[in-house]
Amino acid sequence: MAVTASMTAPLRGEKRWAYLARAKTIRLASTNGDGSIYLSPLWFVVDEERILIPIDAASRHGANSDAGRPVAALVDSGDEFTTVSGVRIMGKMVEAGDKALFDRVQQLVMDKYFHVGHPYAEAYAEFGEFASRRIFELVPDKMIGWDSRETTMPQSPESRVLPPHVGDRLLP
Repeated sequence: MAVTASMTAPLRGEKRWAYLARAKTIRLASTNGDGSIYLSPLWFVVDEERILIPIDAASRHGANSDAGRPVAALVDSGDEFTTVSGVRIMGKMVEAGDKALFDRVQQLVMDKYFHVGHPYAEAYAEFGEFASRRIFELVPDKMIGWDSRETTMPQSPESRVLPPHVGDRLLP
């Protein structure tokens, strides 16, 4: 049996949800009607351990979801062995059509990706109206997480004050 990063440095439970909440991009893959894969990097938010994704320009994901096709997603970071971490998600997407939830997700997206007075915040909101933005929940059937930072000790300078009777030992 092969040993994987998720076995040696698992990312589970509250740590996994905290990791997902802080991440900026989810790579979402859904299956088109002809069997080909549609892949997009998207923004997302986590709210009460729910992964919520606004879909507008990547509307094929919405159509694939409406057809009941499965999806897979990846949230990852790091570019060296000691810093790689991520969560792989397999499941389905369901539309979260509730107006109150839609408004809440819109605000969470604004809080996560835009600052007060951001020059593109208004354009993002307007594009969502133009493109008939929909909110989908990614419902996981399976989640696999890993975090190599858990097994790596960062270098740090160390300084110790030793008692006066301890000194360098002279070797012959």
